[in-house]
Amino acid sequence: MELQGNVWLTIDGQKLGGQDRVALLAAVAATGSITAAAKTVGMSYKGAWDAIEAMNNLAGEPLVERAAGGKGGGGTRLTGRGAQLVENFRKVDAAHREFVAHLSAQSHALADDFLLLQRMKMKTSARNQFSGKVVSLKRGAVNDEVVLEIVGGQHIVATITRDSSHSLGLDVGVEAFALIKASSIVVATELGDVKLSARNRLSGKVSRVLPGAVNTEVSIELPGGGTIAAIVTRDSGEALALAVGAETSAIFKASSVIIGTPA
Repeated sequence: MELQGNVWLTIDGQKLGGQDRVALLAAVAATGSITAAAKTVGMSYKGAWDAIEAMNNLAGEPLVERAAGGKGGGGTRLTGRGAQLVENFRKVDAAHREFVAHLSAQSHALADDFLLLQRMKMKTSARNQFSGKVVSLKRGAVNDEVVLEIVGGQHIVATITRDSSHSLGLDVGVEAFALIKASSIVVATELGDVKLSARNRLSGKVSRVLPGAVNTEVSIELPGGGTIAAIVTRDSGEALALAVGAETSAIFKASSVIIGTPA
């Protein structure tokens, strides 16, 4: 990604001019002729005069004026205000180009941030949204198994149809995101060495508990900064003694995970 940009001057929302028009003013100063200035910047004579008249009107005072005739005939010159405008525009444009070049040097990071902003704008009913990178992809006759590495180095396993995997362009190294509904998550506090058929088990500490009349919402802070939310019945929350700081695991099936890729 490479960043580019141009500077434009406006007065009360009306465009006074940018690089092209300022170049025309500078050419008038250098040549003393509208005809020569128009040729210098690649404009027609009429187009040059139209631009100059528009700038004069918007500026509220002349930027270009006709010089009195003499031995060599009359000519055209910039007024003091016109010369000042050219000088100031060049300073602003130089500072702008330096700024854009500085941003362009960080284009890789900017591209990552742009994708992040795009993800943040995404609206979905799934409470849990994790972005990451595909680290493993096992092809099957009907379904594919996708392993996504998320923040903190933890993995989320998803099972999706082979057709979906193909249409999403999934492969190792591809950026993707995982969506998991809070109601699809089972919360456990004392699993020990218990073996489960569910492929996903994310462990962390309870960071928030919001009891409701029937259900309780639990937020679990994961190592590395991620958070996963679960909805359990209020009775289950009380039976598990869920409280802030408690060691807890979020368990969910690979089939409960929806995989997507940035547009």
